[in-house]
Amino acid sequence: MKLDREGLMDVAAWKAAGYHVPEYDREAMREATKKKPEWIHFGAGNIFRAYQANLMQQLMEEGKSQTGLIVAEGFDYEIIEKMYRPHDNYSILVTLKSSGEVEKTVIGSIVESLVLDSENESEFTALKEIFAAPSLQMASFTITEKGYSLVDGRGEILPGVKRDLENGPGKPESYLGKVCALVYERYLKGRLPLALVSMDNCSHNGDKLKAAVLAFAKDWTESGKAEPGFLDYVKDASCLSFPWSMIDKITPRPDPKVEAILEADKIQGLEKAVTGKNTWVAPFVNAEECQYLVIEDAFPNGRPALEQTGVIFTDRETVDKVEKMKVCTCLNPLHTTLAVFGCLLGYELISEEMKNPALKALVERIGYQEGLPVVVNPGILEPRRFIDEVLGLRIPNPFMPDTPQRIATDTSQKLSIRFGETIKAYMAADKLSVEDLEGIPLVFAGWLRYLMGVDDQGNVFTPSPDPLLDTLMPVLAEVKLGGAYDGKALLAPLLSRADIFGVDLNDSVLGEKVTALFMEMIQGTGAVARLLDRLYGAHKTVTM
Repeated sequence: MKLDREGLMDVAAWKAAGYHVPEYDREAMREATKKKPEWIHFGAGNIFRAYQANLMQQLMEEGKSQTGLIVAEGFDYEIIEKMYRPHDNYSILVTLKSSGEVEKTVIGSIVESLVLDSENESEFTALKEIFAAPSLQMASFTITEKGYSLVDGRGEILPGVKRDLENGPGKPESYLGKVCALVYERYLKGRLPLALVSMDNCSHNGDKLKAAVLAFAKDWTESGKAEPGFLDYVKDASCLSFPWSMIDKITPRPDPKVEAILEADKIQGLEKAVTGKNTWVAPFVNAEECQYLVIEDAFPNGRPALEQTGVIFTDRETVDKVEKMKVCTCLNPLHTTLAVFGCLLGYELISEEMKNPALKALVERIGYQEGLPVVVNPGILEPRRFIDEVLGLRIPNPFMPDTPQRIATDTSQKLSIRFGETIKAYMAADKLSVEDLEGIPLVFAGWLRYLMGVDDQGNVFTPSPDPLLDTLMPVLAEVKLGGAYDGKALLAPLLSRADIFGVDLNDSVLGEKVTALFMEMIQGTGAVARLLDRLYGAHKTVTM
């Protein structure tokens, strides 16, 4: 069997091998989408293929949509060239359930894949035509949190962004510059309405996208590179909306065990690849069964009926509560905790870490004891039940091949939200004190220890990509295991970084706690494991 249009004509063979195949007329759907596109997505990575594309497939199979998805990739063009087009935009979703059951689904809802490259005239023209279509309702994004930033880790404007601001919307080169040029095209066609929906895993994601688009619109308008009305169009919510959303689904890198399952089914052409930009891609995506998507219902041109697939549409305030519940307490901080200590202790799977009594107790403390007291119940998802599912079902799932190294990516950009918001809530509360926080300062200390690039056994490792590594790692470059140092002098400049930690840690007892914990972690090999055991080992108990 082959994963392409011709290979999928043999429906019986695929079904006999245990695959769910699309149950709609894909060619009719392609034609309908070409005539009246409704949804384009930017970011062709695993989360999109495992989640949004599957949601759209559900709608089409239930007869609730006649059009499919268009995807555009603006960072790593090889994803489209090496994985989408050779397979006629088909992919395989392998859902790994905690019961051990494997569910295999062929996804066919993606009808066109494009590269967001203004130098490629045919591709960029096609994108302009899509944005000029009155039928287009939504442009969604999964481009990672740093994809919305117009500055680098030092706060300096990125070179490509600077050139785009200077040159205007003609041939932009930065990701958001290209997106904004397409939005400008839609404005020129008569101020056509559209929702720009960030579905990235970051706080107030809609505002981050809006700020970037506004920056370009303001500069281009004021400098005469765009028509005077363009800025008003971007600001007018009845024309252009930027809904907030909360997304939650784990989609690790392609796993060799999953590949072996598919190969046993005699599917040809399953080779994985690592692109020139270090993206891991394969014709399949492995993902967990749990998923949540909550979106602010602000769509000036209508939207697909995604509520029929379990997506929750609500108001902005509720999205904010759900996002804070998940990102600040119930999942993301626990993942980051395991990522940091997993890298230090040599773990290769997140699920394996939950077998370590100290690490299990640590994430339970951070979730149940330190986080829950400041969580506002959003009303549509109950916080304690959410943590129960995360710690009891999702993270320990032995069939999910997620790694600490993947989750440790861009940690400097995550700490202020995943832990800093909880600290701020403690500072503002009458009956809570930051002196009672133990797990959170331990994670901060662990991350600083991680920045040394040396694991608990003294082995050098390469930290996961992070925009601030070049700035932060040199500060700790001379620190050696077993050495004697003035901890306060060493760490005070780092602990003052409210942009990283959410607050200036030196202004409270937290700075002293982090420093003391860090100093204990550098007392020779095995010091991290000994500290964890002392604080949260099997002989300790954590009240939940």
